[in-house]
Formats: sequence, C-alpha cells, structure tokens
Amino acid sequence: MNILADLFLTFAKIGCFTFGGGYAMISLIEDACVEKKKWITHDDMMDMTVIAESTPGPIAINCATFVGYKQKGLTGAAAATFGMVLPSFCIIFLISVFLDDFLEITWIAHAFKGVKIAVGLLILDAAVRMIKKMRKKPLTVMIMICAFLAMLSADVFALRISSITLMLFAAAVSLAIFLIKRRAGDAGEEK
Repeated sequence: MNILADLFLTFAKIGCFTFGGGYAMISLIEDACVEKKKWITHDDMMDMTVIAESTPGPIAINCATFVGYKQKGLTGAAAATFGMVLPSFCIIFLISVFLDDFLEITWIAHAFKGVKIAVGLLILDAAVRMIKKMRKKPLTVMIMICAFLAMLSADVFALRISSITLMLFAAAVSLAIFLIKRRAGDAGEEK
C-alpha cells in the first residue's frame, strides 16, 4: 500500500475510534506505529509523547505529524495529520447539524458515562506501558514519583498545577543534577 494512504488510514482509524483526547490515543498510536507498523521505536514514542505534550496543539495531532514526517517528510506529516483530524471534524460537524441537544438524549448520556471509564483505562494503559519501558535510574524514578504525587495532590486538593509546569520543573532538576555531576567529574579529573 502507498505509504501516504497507509499513514492517512492508520491515523483516521485511530481518530475515528478514540474518545477522550490525546492521552487516550497514546496507547493506540503506540500499538499501531510501534508494534504493528514498526514506523517508530519505543524510544521514539517516549520522546514523541514528551515533545508533543510540551508543544502547542493537541498531543495526538502532534504525534501523528511526527510519525508522518518521519516516514515521508512534509507530505507524510500532512497525510497523517489530516487522517487524525478528519474523523473528529466529521463527527462533530454531523452532531452539530443534526442534533441540537445531543447529550440530553438519555441513551447517549449513558453511553458517554461508559466512554469516560474506557478513556481512563486507555490513559492508564499508556502510562503503564511507558513506565515499563522507562529506564529505571534512581533520578528518573524519583522525578516520576514526585510528579505523580504533585498531580495527585493537585487533584485531591483542587490545586491548579499545569502538567507543563511539572515537565519544566523536572527538566530543570535533571539539568541541574547533570551539571553538578559533570562539574564533580571535571573536578575529579583535575586532581
């Protein structure tokens, strides 16, 4: 199959059958792009998730753009991105045209309650996969635990902490420790 068509159809399928935003799509993107298609590696997926989270725009679209670009340059990025966006656009357009009070329909409201649970499980699946593949160095484990506790505390105590703030703080801590170790290593070589 033509790679551009394959990129479009793969991401259209993910975009069509995934509710709950980018985090819910991460495990599906990983399954399609790492496990089945072998377009990227697990390390690429981890890096892509971090970069997609810290750049403007929805995480799933940023991931699709990255994979498409890695496979076929600018045209691949456009095909994958369009595939990811088109199903959601069509679904929302049809809902807005035909159903004014869409969520007030009883069976749809109940269906969305079930979708919320499925979205939570998809996000948990993505997190567990990333933790399993993470390099288990003491610093990375400590940063992960601290970030988890900060987000849990923010949720429990209704604090407004941005995930971007946590990522920047974790990056600053990692950079500071790297520079301290490097300075200590340079000082040890001078003696």
